Amino acid sequence: QSMDSTLHYIHNDSDLSTNSSFSPEEERKSKVQDVVPQALLDQYLSMTDPSRAQTVDTEIAKHCAYSLPGVALTLGRQNWHCLKDTYETLASDMQWKVRRTLAFSIHELAVILGDQLTAGDLVPVFNGFLKDLDEVRIGVLKHLHDFLKLLHVDKRREYLYQLQEFLVTDNSRNWRFRAELAEQLILLLDLYSARDIYDYLRPIAFSLCADKVSSVRWISYKLVSEMVKKLYMAPTPTFVIDLMNELVEKFCRCHKWSGRQTFVFICQVKCLFICIFFRLGFFG
Repeated sequence: QSMDSTLHYIHNDSDLSTNSSFSPEEERKSKVQDVVPQALLDQYLSMTDPSRAQTVDTEIAKHCAYSLPGVALTLGRQNWHCLKDTYETLASDMQWKVRRTLAFSIHELAVILGDQLTAGDLVPVFNGFLKDLDEVRIGVLKHLHDFLKLLHVDKRREYLYQLQEFLVTDNSRNWRFRAELAEQLILLLDLYSARDIYDYLRPIAFSLCADKVSSVRWISYKLVSEMVKKLYMAPTPTFVIDLMNELVEKFCRCHKWSGRQTFVFICQVKCLFICIFFRLGFFG
């Protein structure tokens, strides 16, 4: 209601219908609020000007990006219109350090803004970060669960198709990126249905179990064990049975010792895993 009254103060009905762009005066009024001194907010917003970053301080945009969630929390979601343009400017900044700073805090900003503003204003920025440099992508990856849990179920399911892309990095030796992906997938198991886990998360988990780096594989063993536990508790037993069969064929009966060792390590992670195997009749 506060936002609507502010917009009504800035424009009358004819302005909204005949002019899609703001005049300089309207642009200034659109950022008026009564929470903090207006001069202080104007000074903060002016520091994100790209030309100022080039002539005054190259790090100034990064500092502004770091402080933006705090500014948004102080102003409240009803005054988000004051910061929206600034946020989009920082999100498209040429310096990857600026974008990286925003990527690490986008989940915190989503909590402040709520689901509607997040879906309209933050999701497009989030999607852009997913296609950015690895230095930026790691920011959204580390808090992937924190951000996706704030979205509606339908919007959340759209990202199932993009999780596979996290396996591809600019530098294949960046094993910490894949390790973080495995950690996040463990948390994401609670957000998706049994069918989604089997169809989308299972192939990624098996790929990580065969990673060249042992640290990634160990986290992946825990991921697979948690996945079996999740599917075992599902109403339909079909998914866990199919997953067990695949584990046996892919690892337990593997002609390489490393594959058979992987099977043992997966069973070692949780005793419940072995109990499920016996109950489903895979042994004896």
